[in-house]
Amino acid sequence: MSTILNTNGSSVQIPEIDKKVAGNFYIITADWNPKITHALRDGAAGVLRRAGIAKDKIRHISVPGTVELVNAAALAGKISKDRAASGSPDATEAIIVIGCVIRGDTPHFDYVCMVAAQGMAQLNANGEAPVIFGVLTVDNLQQALDRAGGSLGNKGSEAAVAAIEMANLHATLK
Repeated sequence: MSTILNTNGSSVQIPEIDKKVAGNFYIITADWNPKITHALRDGAAGVLRRAGIAKDKIRHISVPGTVELVNAAALAGKISKDRAASGSPDATEAIIVIGCVIRGDTPHFDYVCMVAAQGMAQLNANGEAPVIFGVLTVDNLQQALDRAGGSLGNKGSEAAVAAIEMANLHATLK
């Protein structure tokens, strides 16, 4: 995601939803750094609602940390594949993963970021539903705050826009 200054979810260009998009949007949020991740989650949910997605079609899942986002996203993708195979109209349209990893004094930051990024890339390459990477990887708390509704907008809102665009693309190509 690129930086859109001062979006805070209210001035992002929200795409129109394709009429063939009728399934669920998952927002999977890491509870580590909750002040940041919950603001990102709320920004994403707000954009989806403003786009006209029904509240019962926005599924919220919480996981302990950023590494666990990979497993939860894989499970949501599997649910989508199983529902699509059974002919259910309640498939997953897109999965947004929300997390925040703040650099510390140890290499832990690098490992967590690597696992999350590689895991999501693999899910996107192999999965049925698009997985939107709404994970902040920042050097300090201020950088996170700036991106969670602060001076650089809300990256959760931007992730929701990407989710809608990818859901539309999948609907068009199917």
